[in-house]
Amino acid sequence: MTGVGQGHQVSQFKTNAATHAAAVPKRFLHAPPTTRARKQDRPHERLVNVGSASLSDAELFSLFLQPGPPGSSAIDLAHDLLAQFGTLRGVFDAPIAELCTLRGIAPVRAAQLHAVAELCVSALAEKTRERTLLDAPNVVGDYLKFFLGTRRYEVFVCLYLDARNQLLLAEEAARGSVTRVAVYPREIVRRAIALNAAGLIVAHNHPSGSVAPSANDRKLTQTLQDALTLIDVELLDHFVVASNEVFSFARQGWL
Repeated sequence: MTGVGQGHQVSQFKTNAATHAAAVPKRFLHAPPTTRARKQDRPHERLVNVGSASLSDAELFSLFLQPGPPGSSAIDLAHDLLAQFGTLRGVFDAPIAELCTLRGIAPVRAAQLHAVAELCVSALAEKTRERTLLDAPNVVGDYLKFFLGTRRYEVFVCLYLDARNQLLLAEEAARGSVTRVAVYPREIVRRAIALNAAGLIVAHNHPSGSVAPSANDRKLTQTLQDALTLIDVELLDHFVVASNEVFSFARQGWL
């Protein structure tokens, strides 16, 4: 009797399983349990339904990395990139060859990441052009942190302003090494004259992460200020930039 009862139970189980399978949509039959359970938790759906503020940086980043590599997800790839390069800006600043060392990043995808970074810089630059920069120091700081904050070498940039303190041009004036950059005030003066600029904001980054100005930084600032005064252009500020911090000479009372 025991053998007959077990056979009946097995038969009944197969019948129930077949009935259940027929009721499940085909697209879910081979989906892993986490996919079915978390379908409504996908980043792109939450962005549409709730808004971008509901997503972490990694989740937002993953939207540019679809599809993920075989056996992994785009979010996993986003976490790997952030772990490797430290920050979003660190990823965007990484050379294409370094990006391609990670599984799931081919040259085309690495180029796409660089394109996204340039679009972000362009968007921030547009925002600065729409504002009177002296009335929007946070806008300037955000732009400079994104543009310079995680560079692996020192870069000196100039923001030339008109008489209303609106941006005429932002450009890289010099590029150096990890610890120094050579800046030529006469070239900056020549550029200011060519643009008919009335004011100038300069900035450079410290790859070390410290925004404390060096003695050479202060000396250069004074030299620039003296040279620009001769052509009636005001040096409005000098920012020292790191990835998450900005030092302002003007706020410190040094200009």
